[in-house]
Amino acid sequence: MKKLLLYLTFILLANTTYAQPPGGGMPGDRQPNPKREEKIKALYVAYITQQLNLSADEAQKFWPVHAQFDAEMRATHSIESITELDRQQAMLNVKKKYQPNFIKILGTERSNDFYRQDEEFRKKIMERLKKMRQNRNREDRLSPQDAPRR
Repeated sequence: MKKLLLYLTFILLANTTYAQPPGGGMPGDRQPNPKREEKIKALYVAYITQQLNLSADEAQKFWPVHAQFDAEMRATHSIESITELDRQQAMLNVKKKYQPNFIKILGTERSNDFYRQDEEFRKKIMERLKKMRQNRNREDRLSPQDAPRR
């Protein structure tokens, strides 16, 4: 039942969050969309909470530490003046820095599982966004005569 709810949430995300960016930009443009980002963040919190089976007490301790972790990861990822390999090393260093904090809250096994689940979620979101872009591009290529009648 939980997995069904999760998949339905992903479908809702796909149907409600991908729209032409404000100002009429192209769908491939990487303009920030705060509404979409908030929905993805909510999905992320639900997904990680479910996958790690966080209790209310654990969640109360985990998410503030995660917010700090996420802020450092984003800052590291956005540095433009370093090579890709150096960026990956810097991101690994941030993960190593926060590992003891996550172990204190979750234990070793679930702390390791967090990193796997985090990566899995990101892959799923990227795959879904890629499919949405492909579908949108396919629709954009249809001529008016080819478009389905409503």
